[in-house]
Amino acid sequence: MKRQVSIGLAVVLLLAVVAVIIWGRGDDTAQGGDLTTVRGVIGSEKQAFFTDQRVVDAFARHGLKVDVDTAGSRQIATTVDLGKYAFAFPSSSPAAQKIQRDRKVTTVYTPFQSPMAIASFEPIVALLKANGVVHKGAGDYDVLDIAKYLDLAKARTRWDQLPGNTAYPARKNVLVTTTDPRESNSAAMYLSIVSFVANGNTVVSTPDQEAKVLPAVSKLFLDQGYTQNSTEGPFEDYLSAGMGKTPLALIYESQFVDRVVRGDGSIRPDMRMLYTAPTVYSKHTLVPLSGDGDKVGQLLTTDTELGKLAATSGFRTTNPQLFADIAAQAHAPADLVDAVEPPSFETLERLLDAVGKQY
Repeated sequence: MKRQVSIGLAVVLLLAVVAVIIWGRGDDTAQGGDLTTVRGVIGSEKQAFFTDQRVVDAFARHGLKVDVDTAGSRQIATTVDLGKYAFAFPSSSPAAQKIQRDRKVTTVYTPFQSPMAIASFEPIVALLKANGVVHKGAGDYDVLDIAKYLDLAKARTRWDQLPGNTAYPARKNVLVTTTDPRESNSAAMYLSIVSFVANGNTVVSTPDQEAKVLPAVSKLFLDQGYTQNSTEGPFEDYLSAGMGKTPLALIYESQFVDRVVRGDGSIRPDMRMLYTAPTVYSKHTLVPLSGDGDKVGQLLTTDTELGKLAATSGFRTTNPQLFADIAAQAHAPADLVDAVEPPSFETLERLLDAVGKQY
């Protein structure tokens, strides 16, 4: 009798193990076996979004496995072999427009965007306010007045020369830390902002205007010395090295908001986010290069779950309310009034090349 019971229990246990194995395999198939792999090339600042497991799972529920490579927006538009990708997703609308023209694509998607901003510290903000360089924007947020900033840069004003400066008497020029204009989209967006102001608050559009603004805007990059090729570099310096190394860092608003939402302690109480006046929106524009790439663009634009995840990552989405719910935590304005458009891709390329030749 005992032997029969033992055999019976063994059979039941074996069947249970087999069932678990089959069930597990079935679950694996549901999660990944039937997914269509879609390859895209994106700006590096979106990599964290696409590799977020919640985003991966959201695409999987629509039958897609999205694999991405990263490159600079300029490279995506000019040198990357797009033939092996289903979509291109630069961080710049001028770059996307060039791809769209070159590839004869009729439909593009702009599922999210992020204005350029300045990461700083309360003592720096107070000092610049006292010197008229920072003031309140149209809402309850502070802005860096680019015209007054350009005046300081033109005079090569040092921090220790600012009247009443006891908080940061550094013997270096008052300059915003940016990335390398030869490689980085954020530097191109910064060039769009400063060239607009240097051109009498007009978008640069002619060779004569390019020649007019070039001496002033070039100095803003060259006087920095070494610059990094990704916006993550100066932002990480800002977070870790503090005010001494990086009093003013050019960033995407999404970077600051993302860290606040994470609540990981990287944004300390004395850290502040300014906006430039004027600012430029970095419009993340997806150019579909195949039917599957088009499906990715549609989902990013219309799927509520993906929209919420993009907002959680600090991006402003096509549904303003999604970002408004997130932005309140970071004291970011729901809307920015003083925003301008960048120059055309061709104009911006010529300006960037001209600056690059001076290094």
